[in-house]
Amino acid sequence: MFERFHQKLLACVMVALSACVAHAQTAAPDYKLGAGDVIHIQVYQNPDLTVDTQVPESGVISYPLIGNVRIGDLSVTGAQKAIADALAQGRFVKNPQVTISLGQIRGSQVAVLGQVNRPGRFPLETTNNRPSDLLAAAGGVTPTGDDIAIVVGSRDGKPFRQTIDIPGLFIGQNQDKQLLLRDGDTIYVHRAPMFYIYGEAQRPGPYRIERGMTVMQALATGGGPTPRGSESRLRLSRKNASGVVENVTPNLTDPIQADDVIYVRESLF
Repeated sequence: MFERFHQKLLACVMVALSACVAHAQTAAPDYKLGAGDVIHIQVYQNPDLTVDTQVPESGVISYPLIGNVRIGDLSVTGAQKAIADALAQGRFVKNPQVTISLGQIRGSQVAVLGQVNRPGRFPLETTNNRPSDLLAAAGGVTPTGDDIAIVVGSRDGKPFRQTIDIPGLFIGQNQDKQLLLRDGDTIYVHRAPMFYIYGEAQRPGPYRIERGMTVMQALATGGGPTPRGSESRLRLSRKNASGVVENVTPNLTDPIQADDVIYVRESLF
């Protein structure tokens, strides 16, 4: 009776372990392990040294044969080497080949700031988090958010900065080639460039500039001219390269630029 119970219990443990291993993901070699990371450790041809554990706040785990070993703040490669060196120095395993996989990441976070619906810090749940994942976690971009996001952080000990085309993350052909985020990265979505329309427009006010927007499209966004207004009598105020505001008569096919101000004048007749 006891033997059958023991066999069932062992079978359940093996199933749970198999599920954990199935969900484990090979970690990026330079990913630094932190408190809360759930890791799966294997030693080639030594199944008795397979361990599933969580990195504690101290960064020190207990491992068979070698006892306590500090892996917190080490890269995955560094942690593998620390365990392998200890096994080799203790002459427990000859030429040990240690592999560490991540089941869940809790010690790493990415900040998503700016024009998103839920700005804040978000945990990296896996090793392959992409900007689209974190923007979705932050509730997406607000209506006044830009199409461009900026990712800043560090890579190989050097400052890192990359601009990302947000629509391209979701409708592009190379979604699998998205940047992989790291602990400490920040995603910032700036306010979208705006233009302003006033005078004899149906709906005067500020509006978001869409990609490739022309003066005609900007006028349509404002509802077009009132019965008293004329689309042929527009005045556009725009800052030049020196920061001086110039007033020009635009063509309807001219592109709109950030902070342009369109004045719809009255018709002459």
